[in-house]
Amino acid sequence: MPCLLEGRALSRPLIKIRDVDTWRKHPIHQPVYESHNRSVIIFVTVYTKDRKPILADDAAHQTLVEAWQAAATWVVGRYVIMPDHVHLFCAPAELHPQPLLKWVSYWKSHAARHWPRAADAPVWQRHFWDTQLRRGENYSAKWEYFSQNPVRAGFVQSSEEWPFQGELHQLRW
Repeated sequence: MPCLLEGRALSRPLIKIRDVDTWRKHPIHQPVYESHNRSVIIFVTVYTKDRKPILADDAAHQTLVEAWQAAATWVVGRYVIMPDHVHLFCAPAELHPQPLLKWVSYWKSHAARHWPRAADAPVWQRHFWDTQLRRGENYSAKWEYFSQNPVRAGFVQSSEEWPFQGELHQLRW
């Protein structure tokens, strides 16, 4: 949900630093919080460098899927690839997985090295945004919201028509 400042919608949250409103330039990656008998599911958003619209095609889609499969310490559940960003859910594949930051860095690097068009380099923004889900209903609600991105952007009439989405692993809450 966007923030409002002087009637303008803002896409990034504001934080207070010494009584001055400023943009949060870099995301804060909290450590994964593990609670007994509760799944760990993280919602991740990654943008292309300078928001270049280079992701929504078959070759990029295949490259991303291969990168996620190669990065075996976390698994990708549902995902939607938009022209300039990716939304995905992920979960640890191991009892003691590597930090999320390392996993995202790995698959971004893998995808960039195998990118189908060298002219698109650099592919990724340096940072990414992540949120750990706290309740099962958050998973369904977030999926419903971000699966509608292609519809809201006017690319398709229904989210099911968007070819650059899928589910690699069924993540259970």
